[in-house]
Amino acid sequence: MRSPDLGSIKDISKQFSREESLEVFRKMSLIRYFELQAKDAFDAKLIKMPIYLSVGQEAVAAALSTAYPNPHIFGQHRCHDLYLAYGGDSSELADELLHLPSGCAKGMGGSASIHFYTDAVRMHGHDGLMGTQVPIGVGYALATGKKCLIVAGDAASEEDYVISAMGYAAHKKAPVLFVGMDNNLSILTEVKVRRNWKMADLAKAFGMSAVEVADDPWIIMHYARELSPKLPAYLNAQVVRHLWHSGTGIDSAPEWDRYAMVKNELQRLGLGNEAEKIEQEAKNFTEKLWQDRRKVQQESSVLV
Repeated sequence: MRSPDLGSIKDISKQFSREESLEVFRKMSLIRYFELQAKDAFDAKLIKMPIYLSVGQEAVAAALSTAYPNPHIFGQHRCHDLYLAYGGDSSELADELLHLPSGCAKGMGGSASIHFYTDAVRMHGHDGLMGTQVPIGVGYALATGKKCLIVAGDAASEEDYVISAMGYAAHKKAPVLFVGMDNNLSILTEVKVRRNWKMADLAKAFGMSAVEVADDPWIIMHYARELSPKLPAYLNAQVVRHLWHSGTGIDSAPEWDRYAMVKNELQRLGLGNEAEKIEQEAKNFTEKLWQDRRKVQQESSVLV
């Protein structure tokens, strides 16, 4: 059953330092306000390709980047959050979405396939086909022996090549942390309509350590660190997609808003003033960033 408290541990936030908690919130704030600015640009018809926004699911990427550092990352179409959380250049991502040649994929990849690799962001591009990052990532992990993070949505996880790749990773002990970004929807079709089994249970059947939790960042950090020595392992995170699968529409109020919940928890921890400052800084930074990049687009010949 979906719940914002799934897998909760009493006072888990107090097990982390002040600096870790604020750093996670700083990354969440950057992602949320970057994505809201991207939404505005899309609504203004400055973005011509399909867009897949991370609004609502910021906590998982922010927590993973803190607790599971420096992996090779294999994500899918909704991956702005991973790129930003792991240190990607926000200006280059904005330029990519605005079809500028200064974008991280030279303006040709768009939202669905961010092709960018640096020492800061070891993020391997995605071809746009649902779930293919899983077998590709498993192959990379086995070929190189390098630690990987493979992220897939709940619908992509049902593809046959995803399941077989996970089984092979378990058999060959691939150094992979699999993360399911489970928003309970394949576009609009709920999980319960599509299957009667859980991905975490499937991973356990393959012999992996696996957990299913809500998107509480402190819980995600706790389990990411607990699972890291036991790779391959699987973490299914129940998240909430606030906007459409593709685009910027809203069908209904979200089940929960983890961003607001984290702000409330930081207040309880005595970090409310710091959180307010971080949020305002993120808002100001992303507003100026997008204002500047939109001006560059306007002055270029890219947008017809």
